Amino acid sequence: MRDPGHVPFSLVRKLAKVGLWDLDPLNLFRLNWHNEPRAQGGGFGAVNYLELPSSLTGVKARIIGLVGKWFPTGAHKVGAAFGCLAPRLVTGQFDPTRQKAVWPSTGNYCRGGAYDSALLGCESIAILPEGMSRERFEWLEKIAGEVIKTPGSESNVKEIFDKCWELRKSGQDLMIFNQFEEFGNYLWHYHVTGPSMAELLDDLMGPQDEFRGLVCSTGSGGTIAAGDYLKDVYPNSKIGASEALQCPTLIYNGFGEHRLEGIGDKHVPWIHNVKNTDLVIAVDDEGPVSAMRLFNCQVGQEYLAKQGVPAEVIARLDLMGMSGIGNLMTAMKFAKYYDLDENDVVLTVFTDSMEMYGSRLQEYDQTRQPLTELEAAGIYHRWLLGQCSDHVQELTYPQRKRVHNLKYYTWIEQQGKSHEELQAQWFQKDYWTSIRQLVDQIDPLINEFNQRTGLADEL
Repeated sequence: MRDPGHVPFSLVRKLAKVGLWDLDPLNLFRLNWHNEPRAQGGGFGAVNYLELPSSLTGVKARIIGLVGKWFPTGAHKVGAAFGCLAPRLVTGQFDPTRQKAVWPSTGNYCRGGAYDSALLGCESIAILPEGMSRERFEWLEKIAGEVIKTPGSESNVKEIFDKCWELRKSGQDLMIFNQFEEFGNYLWHYHVTGPSMAELLDDLMGPQDEFRGLVCSTGSGGTIAAGDYLKDVYPNSKIGASEALQCPTLIYNGFGEHRLEGIGDKHVPWIHNVKNTDLVIAVDDEGPVSAMRLFNCQVGQEYLAKQGVPAEVIARLDLMGMSGIGNLMTAMKFAKYYDLDENDVVLTVFTDSMEMYGSRLQEYDQTRQPLTELEAAGIYHRWLLGQCSDHVQELTYPQRKRVHNLKYYTWIEQQGKSHEELQAQWFQKDYWTSIRQLVDQIDPLINEFNQRTGLADEL
């Protein structure tokens, strides 16, 4: 997954006949950032990315996002889900002959978990809020063994956790893969996403360029782990954690409800290495909602062209879904906060694409009326060129500890974690490095598992 150059050529030839979203176990070899950007029969190449010009962002800095669309299911969470499932399979902690895999999520993770489960012959249960986009449910109903809708929308993570406790007490034989506490999620991003980002930087940066940092929504605490890896390679880089201003848990200890599907909130994920996070940034959810309309309708695209946004960029703006546009605006705020120039590089992640949000566009056209050129101008100048560095907080040592301590209320009081481990995450110097080293044990176990089953040899 880190380097698909190791995939045998015989398998690459077989993949030439397999669609990216097909329910074919061969697609397990496509759980990486290097997939050829094709829906059918693609091989492997460079890391998929999208760089946004200053004519769109209003900042001089180079803002580059890794593109998740070219993973199976159209989102990189399918890789993180595999990072949770595989270790428990090969260690015997999860027995698919008698247990079901439960995937609680606010969207793409449960889709990825259900998909991975189907490829590996495991029964699955997907849990997500009832207010998520219609496309997610329509797809899940074809893949997951069972789909459970919980009350609310993106902001209602606790309701998902409550459903997990209800299932635990039901007497069913289940394994719950909670992305917010599964270190397989952290490991996958540290060892796969992080190196892919470093590879991309090697390819794109010139001799005068400087990598300044990774910014993305905290979500489950997985993707932001790539920043831990990048800090190992670029010690002066920073990690920025983003959230919706309407639910500012990290920055203001606040709460609320927002529309940025896919980022979660109202808690600090157990697997978020807060001690290594440099700043928190809150994005008004109206910005991504409005920009989504601007990027994906003819009137908006024509207006962007008049403002000098290159046609090849406009044609690829649909690579960003709602959370991706939120990450883009986070990167813009980061660049403005630090007065970055054209030699500074900021990385982020475009988790999924507009494939998951077509129904949202239709809803906004109905509730707000179709976009006009005047409205397009307003969105462009308010939410893109007019994006500012408000609601940005650099974290001092005590402020990082404040955010870390918020874990107590979710994970100790509600979810049964130990106070001792919470303290270890902060005070034990080798806590996070020892977690990262688990991959050295997991990879040999996967090889051994494959040898026992013989399935890999058959391929």
